Amino acid sequence: MNKKLIWYIKAQAGVLLFPLGLCLFGEAVIHKGSGQPWFWLGTLSLIVINTGIGLMIESGLISGFPRGESGEQQAEATELKAHR
Repeated sequence: MNKKLIWYIKAQAGVLLFPLGLCLFGEAVIHKGSGQPWFWLGTLSLIVINTGIGLMIESGLISGFPRGESGEQQAEATELKAHR
């Protein structure tokens, strides 16, 4: 698959999963406050929150949309130009 498409899918999945996990966490807090079972919902919420953050970090969302060649490809291209 195209690297940019993979980046986009990971970034968007992370952006969508993080707030979903926060909503689940809030729901678990409400359940706990009202005396209802909350443990599994809270556990699921923490898993979803961490998955969302992990996908955003792994995709490099903070550094922005991937442009041009990767770092390794740029280094190889620079090295080839230097040898010529």
